[in-house]
Amino acid sequence: MPELAATVLQPGFVGISAPDWVRRWLGEGLGGVALFARNVESPAQVAALTAQLRAERPDVLVAIDEEAGDVTRFESRLGSSRPGNLALGAIDDPALTEAVARDLGNDLANAGITLDYAPDADVNSNPGNPVIGVRAFGAEPQLVARHSAAFVRGLQAAGVAACAKHFPGHGDTSVDSHLALPLIDRDRQQLAECELVPFRAAVEAGIQVVMTGHLLVPAYDPEIPATLSRRIITGLLREELGFGGLIVTDAIEMRGVSGKYGLAGAAVRALAAGVDAICVGGEHADERTATELRDAIVDAVRSGQLPEERLRDAAARVRRLGAWTTHTQTLTGARAIADASAEPEVAVLAAGSQVGFEAARRAARVTVAEGATALPITGPAYVVEFAPPRNIAIGPETPWGLSTPLGELLPGTETVRLTEGEATPAAVLEAAGDRPLVLVVRDLHRHPWQAEALTEVLATRPDTIVVEMGLPVTVLGAVHIATYGATRACGQAAAELIAGTVVPAPEPQPVAA
Repeated sequence: MPELAATVLQPGFVGISAPDWVRRWLGEGLGGVALFARNVESPAQVAALTAQLRAERPDVLVAIDEEAGDVTRFESRLGSSRPGNLALGAIDDPALTEAVARDLGNDLANAGITLDYAPDADVNSNPGNPVIGVRAFGAEPQLVARHSAAFVRGLQAAGVAACAKHFPGHGDTSVDSHLALPLIDRDRQQLAECELVPFRAAVEAGIQVVMTGHLLVPAYDPEIPATLSRRIITGLLREELGFGGLIVTDAIEMRGVSGKYGLAGAAVRALAAGVDAICVGGEHADERTATELRDAIVDAVRSGQLPEERLRDAAARVRRLGAWTTHTQTLTGARAIADASAEPEVAVLAAGSQVGFEAARRAARVTVAEGATALPITGPAYVVEFAPPRNIAIGPETPWGLSTPLGELLPGTETVRLTEGEATPAAVLEAAGDRPLVLVVRDLHRHPWQAEALTEVLATRPDTIVVEMGLPVTVLGAVHIATYGATRACGQAAAELIAGTVVPAPEPQPVAA
Protein backbone atom coordinates (compact mmCIF):
# COMPACT_ATOMS: atom_id res chain seq x y z
CA MET A 1 0.00 0.00 0.00
CA PRO A 2 2.77 2.57 0.73
CA GLU A 3 4.11 2.02 -2.80
CA LEU A 4 0.71 2.81 -4.33
CA ALA A 5 0.42 5.90 -2.14
CA ALA A 6 3.87 7.09 -3.26
CA THR A 7 2.96 6.52 -6.91
CA VAL A 8 0.29 9.23 -6.86
CA LEU A 9 2.55 11.94 -5.40
CA GLN A 10 4.39 14.61 -7.42
CA PRO A 11 6.55 16.32 -4.79
CA GLY A 12 9.01 19.12 -5.28
CA PHE A 13 12.47 19.29 -3.77
CA VAL A 14 15.30 21.75 -3.26
CA GLY A 15 18.50 21.62 -5.27
CA ILE A 16 19.87 21.25 -8.78
CA SER A 17 20.54 17.53 -8.38
CA ALA A 18 18.29 14.79 -7.08
CA PRO A 19 18.36 14.53 -3.26
CA ASP A 20 18.99 11.15 -1.70
CA TRP A 21 15.44 10.93 -0.38
CA VAL A 22 13.90 11.45 -3.82
CA ARG A 23 16.14 8.82 -5.39
CA ARG A 24 15.30 6.41 -2.60
CA TRP A 25 11.58 7.08 -2.95
CA LEU A 26 11.71 6.42 -6.69
CA GLY A 27 12.83 2.91 -5.87
CA GLU A 28 9.91 2.67 -3.43
CA GLY A 29 7.20 3.63 -5.91
CA LEU A 30 7.29 7.44 -6.26
CA GLY A 31 5.50 8.22 -9.51
CA GLY A 32 6.74 11.70 -10.32
CA VAL A 33 8.41 14.91 -9.24
CA ALA A 34 7.70 18.58 -9.91
CA LEU A 35 10.51 20.93 -10.89
CA PHE A 36 10.51 24.63 -10.04
CA ALA A 37 12.89 27.50 -10.74
CA ARG A 38 15.01 26.49 -7.76
CA ASN A 39 15.84 23.25 -9.62
CA VAL A 40 16.89 24.92 -12.89
CA GLU A 41 20.35 26.30 -13.59
CA SER A 42 20.86 25.38 -17.25
CA PRO A 43 19.45 22.95 -19.81
CA ALA A 44 22.46 20.66 -19.41
CA GLN A 45 22.08 20.70 -15.62
CA VAL A 46 18.36 19.84 -15.89
CA ALA A 47 19.22 17.02 -18.27
CA ALA A 48 21.73 15.67 -15.76
CA LEU A 49 19.11 15.93 -13.01
CA THR A 50 16.45 14.10 -15.01
CA ALA A 51 18.99 11.43 -15.94
CA GLN A 52 19.59 10.87 -12.22
CA LEU A 53 15.86 10.46 -11.67
CA ARG A 54 15.39 8.16 -14.64
CA ALA A 55 18.27 5.96 -13.52
CA GLU A 56 16.16 5.09 -10.47
CA ARG A 57 12.84 4.74 -12.34
CA PRO A 58 12.77 4.99 -16.16
CA ASP A 59 9.07 5.91 -16.34
CA VAL A 60 9.14 8.62 -13.68
CA LEU A 61 7.02 11.65 -14.55
CA VAL A 62 9.22 14.74 -14.48
CA ALA A 63 6.91 17.73 -14.43
CA ILE A 64 7.57 21.46 -14.67
CA ASP A 65 5.34 24.54 -14.43
CA GLU A 66 6.48 26.13 -17.68
CA GLU A 67 3.81 28.31 -19.32
CA ALA A 68 6.30 29.90 -21.74
CA GLY A 69 5.16 33.32 -20.59
CA ASP A 70 5.36 35.42 -17.44
CA VAL A 71 5.20 32.13 -15.53
CA THR A 72 8.44 30.38 -16.48
CA ARG A 73 10.64 27.94 -14.63
CA PHE A 74 12.84 26.59 -17.42
CA GLU A 75 13.96 30.14 -18.36
CA SER A 76 13.45 31.73 -14.97
CA ARG A 77 16.94 33.23 -14.81
CA LEU A 78 16.60 35.27 -18.01
CA GLY A 79 12.85 35.44 -18.53
CA SER A 80 10.97 33.49 -21.17
CA SER A 81 12.09 33.87 -24.77
CA ARG A 82 8.48 33.17 -25.74
CA PRO A 83 5.70 35.75 -25.38
CA GLY A 84 3.07 33.87 -23.35
CA ASN A 85 -0.57 33.01 -23.92
CA LEU A 86 -2.17 36.45 -24.11
CA ALA A 87 0.24 37.54 -26.83
CA LEU A 88 -0.45 34.38 -28.82
CA GLY A 89 -4.16 34.96 -28.43
CA ALA A 90 -3.77 38.56 -29.62
CA ILE A 91 -2.08 37.31 -32.80
CA ASP A 92 -4.76 34.61 -33.13
CA ASP A 93 -2.79 32.31 -35.40
CA PRO A 94 -3.28 28.77 -34.05
CA ALA A 95 -0.53 27.46 -36.33
CA LEU A 96 1.91 29.85 -34.65
CA THR A 97 0.71 28.82 -31.19
CA GLU A 98 1.26 25.18 -32.14
CA ALA A 99 4.74 25.99 -33.45
CA VAL A 100 5.69 27.86 -30.25
CA ALA A 101 4.41 24.98 -28.11
CA ARG A 102 6.28 22.39 -30.15
CA ASP A 103 9.45 24.48 -29.93
CA LEU A 104 8.98 24.61 -26.16
CA GLY A 105 8.29 20.89 -26.05
CA ASN A 106 11.51 20.14 -27.89
CA ASP A 107 13.51 22.14 -25.34
CA LEU A 108 11.79 20.41 -22.42
CA ALA A 109 12.06 16.93 -23.91
CA ASN A 110 15.74 17.41 -24.68
CA ALA A 111 16.23 18.19 -21.00
CA GLY A 112 14.36 15.02 -19.98
CA ILE A 113 11.11 16.69 -18.87
CA THR A 114 7.99 14.66 -19.65
CA LEU A 115 5.05 16.67 -18.27
CA ASP A 116 4.38 20.40 -18.54
CA TYR A 117 1.70 22.02 -16.38
CA ALA A 118 0.49 23.98 -19.41
CA PRO A 119 -1.46 25.37 -21.18
CA ASP A 120 -3.50 27.67 -19.01
CA ALA A 121 -6.96 27.09 -20.51
CA ASP A 122 -8.77 29.66 -18.37
CA VAL A 123 -11.02 32.23 -20.04
CA ASN A 124 -9.95 35.51 -18.44
CA SER A 125 -13.41 37.03 -18.54
CA ASN A 126 -12.73 39.17 -15.45
CA PRO A 127 -10.06 41.77 -16.35
CA GLY A 128 -9.55 42.37 -12.63
CA ASN A 129 -8.44 38.77 -12.08
CA PRO A 130 -5.36 38.99 -9.83
CA VAL A 131 -3.74 35.67 -10.76
CA ILE A 132 -4.63 34.75 -14.37
CA GLY A 133 -4.50 37.85 -16.61
CA VAL A 134 -1.83 37.48 -19.29
CA ARG A 135 -1.53 33.77 -18.52
CA ALA A 136 -4.77 33.19 -20.45
CA PHE A 137 -5.09 33.31 -24.22
CA GLY A 138 -7.87 35.84 -23.87
CA ALA A 139 -11.40 36.58 -22.69
CA GLU A 140 -13.37 34.91 -25.50
CA PRO A 141 -14.13 31.19 -25.04
CA GLN A 142 -13.71 30.06 -28.65
CA LEU A 143 -10.40 31.92 -29.02
CA VAL A 144 -9.08 30.33 -25.84
CA ALA A 145 -10.35 26.94 -27.03
CA ARG A 146 -8.59 26.98 -30.40
CA HIS A 147 -5.30 28.11 -28.91
CA SER A 148 -5.48 25.67 -25.99
CA ALA A 149 -5.98 22.85 -28.50
CA ALA A 150 -3.12 24.14 -30.67
CA PHE A 151 -0.80 24.33 -27.65
CA VAL A 152 -1.71 20.76 -26.70
CA ARG A 153 -0.97 19.48 -30.20
CA GLY A 154 2.38 21.26 -30.35
CA LEU A 155 3.62 20.25 -26.92
CA GLN A 156 2.58 16.62 -27.26
CA ALA A 157 4.05 16.34 -30.75
CA ALA A 158 7.40 16.86 -29.03
CA GLY A 159 6.69 14.02 -26.62
CA VAL A 160 5.81 16.14 -23.59
CA ALA A 161 2.42 15.60 -21.95
CA ALA A 162 0.33 18.77 -21.87
CA CYS A 163 -1.83 19.71 -18.87
CA ALA A 164 -4.85 22.02 -19.22
CA LYS A 165 -5.53 24.10 -16.12
CA HIS A 166 -7.28 25.21 -13.88
CA PHE A 167 -10.39 23.06 -14.26
CA PRO A 168 -13.24 23.97 -14.39
CA GLY A 169 -11.94 27.52 -15.02
CA HIS A 170 -10.19 30.19 -12.94
CA GLY A 171 -10.80 33.13 -15.29
CA ASP A 172 -13.85 34.76 -13.71
CA THR A 173 -12.38 35.23 -10.26
CA SER A 174 -11.32 38.16 -8.13
CA VAL A 175 -9.52 36.01 -5.55
CA ASP A 176 -6.19 34.20 -5.89
CA SER A 177 -6.57 30.51 -4.96
CA HIS A 178 -3.02 30.57 -3.58
CA LEU A 179 -4.43 32.71 -0.78
CA ALA A 180 -8.14 31.84 -0.42
CA LEU A 181 -11.00 29.97 -2.10
CA PRO A 182 -12.39 31.79 -5.16
CA LEU A 183 -16.07 31.58 -6.07
CA ILE A 184 -17.24 30.89 -9.64
CA ASP A 185 -20.76 32.31 -9.48
CA ARG A 186 -22.16 31.00 -12.78
CA ASP A 187 -24.93 28.57 -13.57
CA ARG A 188 -24.32 25.39 -15.56
CA GLN A 189 -25.39 26.91 -18.86
CA GLN A 190 -22.98 29.82 -18.42
CA LEU A 191 -20.16 27.46 -17.49
CA ALA A 192 -20.87 25.32 -20.55
CA GLU A 193 -20.76 28.37 -22.82
CA CYS A 194 -17.62 29.88 -21.32
CA GLU A 195 -15.34 28.13 -18.80
CA LEU A 196 -15.75 24.59 -20.11
CA VAL A 197 -15.30 25.38 -23.81
CA PRO A 198 -11.47 25.33 -23.80
CA PHE A 199 -11.34 22.18 -21.70
CA ARG A 200 -13.63 20.38 -24.11
CA ALA A 201 -11.35 21.48 -26.95
CA ALA A 202 -8.28 20.26 -25.08
CA VAL A 203 -9.89 16.87 -24.45
CA GLU A 204 -10.81 16.60 -28.13
CA ALA A 205 -7.20 17.47 -29.02
CA GLY A 206 -6.04 14.44 -27.03
CA ILE A 207 -4.63 16.12 -23.96
CA GLN A 208 -2.97 13.73 -21.53
CA VAL A 209 -3.47 15.65 -18.26
CA VAL A 210 -5.92 18.10 -16.68
CA MET A 211 -5.09 20.11 -13.55
CA THR A 212 -7.82 20.97 -11.09
CA GLY A 213 -8.45 24.47 -9.77
CA HIS A 214 -9.07 25.13 -6.09
CA LEU A 215 -12.39 26.82 -6.82
CA LEU A 216 -15.88 26.79 -5.34
CA VAL A 217 -18.37 26.17 -8.15
CA PRO A 218 -21.88 26.11 -6.61
CA ALA A 219 -23.53 25.18 -9.90
CA TYR A 220 -22.01 21.72 -9.42
CA ASP A 221 -21.11 21.61 -5.75
CA PRO A 222 -22.14 24.38 -3.32
CA GLU A 223 -19.91 23.22 -0.46
CA ILE A 224 -16.74 21.47 -1.63
CA PRO A 225 -13.89 22.97 -3.75
CA ALA A 226 -13.58 21.54 -7.25
CA THR A 227 -10.34 19.71 -6.48
CA LEU A 228 -12.10 17.74 -3.73
CA SER A 229 -15.52 17.40 -5.35
CA ARG A 230 -16.58 14.06 -6.83
CA ARG A 231 -19.42 15.82 -8.63
CA ILE A 232 -16.90 17.99 -10.49
CA ILE A 233 -13.92 15.66 -10.90
CA THR A 234 -15.76 12.42 -11.66
CA GLY A 235 -19.19 13.66 -12.67
CA LEU A 236 -18.22 16.64 -14.83
CA LEU A 237 -14.67 16.01 -16.04
CA ARG A 238 -14.71 12.21 -16.35
CA GLU A 239 -18.31 11.48 -17.26
CA GLU A 240 -19.66 14.61 -18.94
CA LEU A 241 -16.49 15.77 -20.74
CA GLY A 242 -15.27 12.21 -21.30
CA PHE A 243 -11.71 12.80 -20.15
CA GLY A 244 -9.82 9.54 -19.66
CA GLY A 245 -6.31 10.79 -18.91
CA LEU A 246 -4.52 11.79 -15.73
CA ILE A 247 -6.04 14.33 -13.34
CA VAL A 248 -3.56 16.21 -11.14
CA THR A 249 -4.23 18.78 -8.44
CA ASP A 250 -2.92 22.29 -8.44
CA ALA A 251 -0.42 22.63 -5.59
CA ILE A 252 -2.16 21.00 -2.65
CA GLU A 253 -0.59 23.43 -0.17
CA MET A 254 -2.46 26.39 -1.67
CA ARG A 255 -4.84 27.97 0.83
CA GLY A 256 -7.83 27.39 -1.44
CA VAL A 257 -7.92 23.79 -0.14
CA SER A 258 -5.29 23.42 2.58
CA GLY A 259 -6.70 26.31 4.58
CA LYS A 260 -9.72 24.26 5.64
CA TYR A 261 -8.66 20.66 5.12
CA GLY A 262 -4.89 20.68 5.68
CA LEU A 263 -2.39 19.16 3.24
CA ALA A 264 -3.10 15.54 4.12
CA GLY A 265 -6.84 16.01 4.38
CA ALA A 266 -7.01 17.77 1.03
CA ALA A 267 -4.85 15.10 -0.66
CA VAL A 268 -7.02 12.22 0.58
CA ARG A 269 -10.26 13.98 -0.35
CA ALA A 270 -8.90 14.80 -3.83
CA LEU A 271 -8.05 11.17 -4.51
CA ALA A 272 -11.46 10.04 -3.26
CA ALA A 273 -13.10 12.56 -5.60
CA GLY A 274 -11.33 11.08 -8.63
CA VAL A 275 -7.99 12.90 -8.82
CA ASP A 276 -5.02 10.69 -9.76
CA ALA A 277 -1.94 12.69 -8.71
CA ILE A 278 -1.14 15.16 -5.95
CA CYS A 279 1.17 18.07 -6.78
CA VAL A 280 3.00 19.35 -3.70
CA GLY A 281 6.25 21.06 -2.99
CA GLY A 282 6.09 24.64 -4.14
CA GLU A 283 6.47 25.59 -0.49
CA HIS A 284 6.69 22.21 1.25
CA ALA A 285 9.59 20.66 -0.66
CA ASP A 286 10.83 18.10 1.82
CA GLU A 287 10.66 14.43 2.68
CA ARG A 288 8.65 15.07 5.83
CA THR A 289 5.75 16.49 3.83
CA ALA A 290 5.89 13.64 1.31
CA THR A 291 5.90 11.13 4.16
CA GLU A 292 2.94 12.85 5.80
CA LEU A 293 0.91 12.64 2.59
CA ARG A 294 1.90 9.05 1.82
CA ASP A 295 1.03 7.88 5.33
CA ALA A 296 -2.27 9.78 5.32
CA ILE A 297 -3.25 8.08 2.05
CA VAL A 298 -2.39 4.64 3.47
CA ASP A 299 -4.34 5.37 6.65
CA ALA A 300 -7.34 6.55 4.60
CA VAL A 301 -7.41 3.27 2.67
CA ARG A 302 -7.18 1.22 5.85
CA SER A 303 -9.95 3.23 7.50
CA GLY A 304 -12.23 3.00 4.48
CA GLN A 305 -12.21 6.73 3.76
CA LEU A 306 -10.41 6.09 0.45
CA PRO A 307 -11.37 2.89 -1.42
CA GLU A 308 -8.34 0.80 -2.30
CA GLU A 309 -9.70 0.33 -5.81
CA ARG A 310 -9.72 4.11 -6.30
CA LEU A 311 -6.07 4.36 -5.23
CA ARG A 312 -5.10 1.50 -7.54
CA ASP A 313 -6.90 3.18 -10.43
CA ALA A 314 -5.10 6.47 -9.76
CA ALA A 315 -1.70 4.74 -9.56
CA ALA A 316 -2.41 2.88 -12.81
CA ARG A 317 -3.13 6.16 -14.59
CA VAL A 318 0.17 7.58 -13.35
CA ARG A 319 2.05 4.58 -14.71
CA ARG A 320 0.18 4.71 -18.03
CA LEU A 321 1.19 8.33 -18.50
CA GLY A 322 4.78 7.44 -17.64
CA ALA A 323 4.70 4.73 -20.29
CA TRP A 324 3.18 7.16 -22.82
CA THR A 325 5.88 9.77 -22.29
CA THR A 326 8.66 7.19 -22.48
CA HIS A 327 7.27 5.74 -25.70
CA THR A 328 6.44 9.10 -27.30
CA GLN A 329 9.79 10.70 -26.56
CA THR A 330 11.48 7.66 -28.04
CA LEU A 331 9.42 8.05 -31.22
CA THR A 332 10.12 11.80 -31.48
CA GLY A 333 13.83 11.31 -30.94
CA ALA A 334 13.89 13.48 -27.82
CA ARG A 335 17.03 13.01 -25.79
CA ALA A 336 18.39 14.48 -22.59
CA ILE A 337 21.70 16.29 -23.08
CA ALA A 338 23.26 15.33 -19.77
CA ASP A 339 26.87 16.10 -20.68
CA ALA A 340 27.79 19.36 -18.95
CA SER A 341 30.49 19.92 -21.58
CA ALA A 342 27.92 20.08 -24.40
CA GLU A 343 28.39 23.83 -24.78
CA PRO A 344 26.99 24.18 -28.34
CA GLU A 345 23.65 22.71 -27.23
CA VAL A 346 23.56 24.94 -24.16
CA ALA A 347 24.43 27.99 -26.24
CA VAL A 348 21.58 27.34 -28.66
CA LEU A 349 19.05 27.14 -25.83
CA ALA A 350 20.49 30.10 -23.92
CA ALA A 351 20.01 32.26 -27.02
CA GLY A 352 16.31 31.63 -26.64
CA SER A 353 13.49 30.59 -28.91
CA GLN A 354 13.61 32.33 -32.27
CA VAL A 355 10.01 31.43 -33.06
CA GLY A 356 9.20 32.87 -29.63
CA PHE A 357 10.92 36.19 -30.33
CA GLU A 358 9.19 36.42 -33.71
CA ALA A 359 5.83 35.74 -32.09
CA ALA A 360 6.44 38.51 -29.56
CA ARG A 361 7.20 40.93 -32.41
CA ARG A 362 3.96 39.96 -34.15
CA ALA A 363 1.98 40.45 -30.94
CA ALA A 364 3.20 43.96 -30.06
CA ARG A 365 0.66 46.68 -30.89
CA VAL A 366 1.46 50.38 -31.27
CA THR A 367 -1.20 53.06 -30.85
CA VAL A 368 -0.20 56.57 -31.95
CA ALA A 369 -2.53 59.51 -31.42
CA GLU A 370 -3.11 61.87 -34.31
CA GLY A 371 -0.31 64.43 -34.51
CA ALA A 372 1.93 62.55 -32.09
CA THR A 373 5.58 61.99 -32.88
CA ALA A 374 5.97 58.49 -34.27
CA LEU A 375 8.56 55.97 -33.24
CA PRO A 376 11.48 55.36 -33.19
CA ILE A 377 13.43 57.60 -30.86
CA THR A 378 17.10 58.47 -31.11
CA GLY A 379 19.55 58.70 -28.28
CA PRO A 380 19.44 57.23 -24.78
CA ALA A 381 16.11 57.24 -22.96
CA TYR A 382 15.00 57.51 -19.36
CA VAL A 383 12.84 54.51 -18.48
CA VAL A 384 10.58 54.21 -15.45
CA GLU A 385 9.19 50.78 -14.69
CA PHE A 386 6.20 50.87 -12.34
CA ALA A 387 6.22 47.59 -10.41
CA PRO A 388 2.91 46.50 -8.86
CA PRO A 389 2.78 43.63 -6.33
CA ARG A 390 3.91 40.42 -8.00
CA ASN A 391 1.40 37.84 -9.17
CA ILE A 392 2.24 35.00 -6.79
CA ALA A 393 2.39 32.47 -9.64
CA ILE A 394 5.30 34.41 -11.18
CA GLY A 395 8.67 33.60 -9.65
CA PRO A 396 10.33 36.54 -7.86
CA GLU A 397 13.60 35.59 -9.56
CA THR A 398 12.19 36.11 -13.07
CA PRO A 399 13.37 39.40 -14.61
CA TRP A 400 11.09 41.64 -16.65
CA GLY A 401 11.05 45.08 -18.21
CA LEU A 402 12.97 47.12 -20.80
CA SER A 403 16.19 47.87 -18.97
CA THR A 404 18.38 45.24 -20.62
CA PRO A 405 17.07 45.19 -24.21
CA LEU A 406 16.61 48.95 -24.59
CA GLY A 407 19.96 49.63 -22.95
CA GLU A 408 21.62 47.39 -25.51
CA LEU A 409 19.89 49.11 -28.43
CA LEU A 410 20.23 52.66 -27.05
CA PRO A 411 23.44 52.77 -24.99
CA GLY A 412 23.29 55.22 -22.13
CA THR A 413 19.63 54.52 -21.42
CA GLU A 414 18.88 54.79 -17.70
CA THR A 415 16.19 52.72 -15.97
CA VAL A 416 14.60 53.04 -12.54
CA ARG A 417 11.98 50.75 -11.03
CA LEU A 418 9.39 52.22 -8.67
CA THR A 419 6.72 50.67 -6.46
CA GLU A 420 3.61 52.27 -4.98
CA GLY A 421 4.59 55.24 -2.85
CA GLU A 422 7.85 55.73 -4.73
CA ALA A 423 6.28 56.88 -7.99
CA THR A 424 6.49 60.66 -7.53
CA PRO A 425 5.68 62.34 -10.88
CA ALA A 426 7.76 65.44 -10.10
CA ALA A 427 10.81 63.30 -9.35
CA VAL A 428 10.29 61.30 -12.56
CA LEU A 429 10.11 64.46 -14.65
CA GLU A 430 13.15 66.00 -12.98
CA ALA A 431 15.24 62.83 -13.42
CA ALA A 432 14.22 62.45 -17.07
CA GLY A 433 15.23 65.99 -18.00
CA ASP A 434 14.96 66.44 -21.74
CA ARG A 435 15.69 62.79 -22.55
CA PRO A 436 13.04 60.65 -24.26
CA LEU A 437 10.81 59.31 -21.51
CA VAL A 438 9.41 55.76 -21.41
CA LEU A 439 6.95 54.65 -18.74
CA VAL A 440 6.41 50.90 -18.31
CA VAL A 441 3.34 49.53 -16.52
CA ARG A 442 1.75 46.16 -15.78
CA ASP A 443 -2.05 45.94 -15.58
CA LEU A 444 -2.57 49.68 -15.38
CA HIS A 445 -6.34 49.22 -14.95
CA ARG A 446 -5.88 47.29 -11.69
CA HIS A 447 -3.51 49.72 -9.98
CA PRO A 448 -4.81 53.30 -9.57
CA TRP A 449 -1.45 54.57 -8.32
CA GLN A 450 0.10 53.74 -11.68
CA ALA A 451 -2.67 55.51 -13.57
CA GLU A 452 -2.41 58.59 -11.36
CA ALA A 453 1.35 58.83 -11.83
CA LEU A 454 1.06 58.39 -15.61
CA THR A 455 -1.66 61.01 -15.90
CA GLU A 456 0.43 63.59 -14.08
CA VAL A 457 3.58 62.86 -16.05
CA LEU A 458 1.74 62.89 -19.38
CA ALA A 459 0.24 66.30 -18.60
CA THR A 460 3.76 67.74 -18.66
CA ARG A 461 5.40 65.35 -21.11
CA PRO A 462 2.78 64.32 -23.71
CA ASP A 463 5.61 62.90 -25.82
CA THR A 464 6.13 60.12 -23.25
CA ILE A 465 6.01 56.58 -24.58
CA VAL A 466 3.85 54.24 -22.49
CA VAL A 467 4.52 50.50 -22.59
CA GLU A 468 1.86 48.20 -21.13
CA MET A 469 3.28 44.76 -20.30
CA GLY A 470 0.08 43.39 -18.77
CA LEU A 471 -3.55 43.47 -19.91
CA PRO A 472 -3.99 46.55 -22.15
CA VAL A 473 -7.40 47.53 -20.77
CA THR A 474 -6.59 51.21 -20.19
CA VAL A 475 -4.66 53.03 -22.92
CA LEU A 476 -2.95 56.23 -21.81
CA GLY A 477 -0.44 58.26 -23.79
CA ALA A 478 -0.08 59.57 -27.32
CA VAL A 479 2.32 56.72 -28.11
CA HIS A 480 1.29 53.43 -26.51
CA ILE A 481 2.84 49.99 -26.95
CA ALA A 482 1.01 46.87 -25.77
CA THR A 483 3.17 43.75 -25.46
CA TYR A 484 0.54 41.42 -23.89
CA GLY A 485 3.08 40.09 -21.43
CA ALA A 486 6.26 40.91 -19.56
CA THR A 487 8.53 38.14 -20.80
CA ARG A 488 12.06 38.62 -22.11
CA ALA A 489 10.70 38.24 -25.65
CA CYS A 490 8.01 40.87 -25.01
CA GLY A 491 10.57 43.31 -23.63
CA GLN A 492 12.79 42.74 -26.65
CA ALA A 493 9.90 43.40 -29.03
CA ALA A 494 9.01 46.68 -27.29
CA ALA A 495 12.64 47.82 -27.21
CA GLU A 496 13.02 47.16 -30.92
CA LEU A 497 9.92 49.24 -31.67
CA ILE A 498 11.20 52.12 -29.55
CA ALA A 499 14.70 52.05 -31.02
CA GLY A 500 13.64 51.19 -34.55
CA THR A 501 16.07 48.28 -34.69
CA VAL A 502 15.31 44.58 -35.03
CA VAL A 503 17.96 42.34 -33.50
CA PRO A 504 18.84 39.58 -35.98
CA ALA A 505 18.67 35.96 -34.90
CA PRO A 506 22.02 34.45 -33.94
CA GLU A 507 23.78 32.25 -36.44
CA PRO A 508 22.84 28.57 -36.09
CA GLN A 509 25.36 26.58 -34.09
CA PRO A 510 26.11 22.87 -34.32
CA VAL A 511 24.35 20.68 -31.79
CA ALA A 512 26.53 18.40 -29.72
CA ALA A 513 26.28 14.74 -30.63
